[in-house]
Amino acid sequence: MAGGKTVAAQRDAWLVFEDEAGQTLRPPKARTWGRRGRTPVIPVSGKGSGRVSIAGLVCVKPGQRSRFIYRTIVHRGRKGERRSFSEHDYIRLLDAAHQQLGGPIVLCWDNLNVHVSALMRQLIAARDWLHVIRLPAYAPDLNPTEAVWSHLKRSIGNLAVRGVGQLQAIIKHRLKSIQYQPDLIDSFLAHTGLSLEPDST
Repeated sequence: MAGGKTVAAQRDAWLVFEDEAGQTLRPPKARTWGRRGRTPVIPVSGKGSGRVSIAGLVCVKPGQRSRFIYRTIVHRGRKGERRSFSEHDYIRLLDAAHQQLGGPIVLCWDNLNVHVSALMRQLIAARDWLHVIRLPAYAPDLNPTEAVWSHLKRSIGNLAVRGVGQLQAIIKHRLKSIQYQPDLIDSFLAHTGLSLEPDST
């Protein structure tokens, strides 16, 4: 990742880490309190189907407040419906980030098939403010956005919802709260062992 820091510094760019996650109506398991000898049970209706997909960007730059930018898409399980973000969904997110950050972007993301498709390469090439660096395979520990998902999953643990619309609203509320906590975003970066400080060598 030192290469990403160097390129970002040379371009006076934001270093942006992208990752995606998803959540169904089945809540993630989490620890909770309960009376001794009585295991707490959270009822889940089991009715309906759906999934909320999330794409997030942890954006860092020396001397600037760290940012978190995200988008959500609801999948309702309808026939022929796409179950993930498309190339155009990703590029719209990156265009919005570029406008919000007000500067060039060095994007670090994994080798997901949509990230490396011919269409995606074409969309990236059309944006001179965007430079892409691929993260090593099977290295989620290098991506601070992974820590965002862990934080989110803990916050919605054992949460039963009535439908996918309510689930999306809760996820957006929890993610919006992260946007107002730059110190928390910095802790996600620190969790990877990466630093924005210049190398001493």
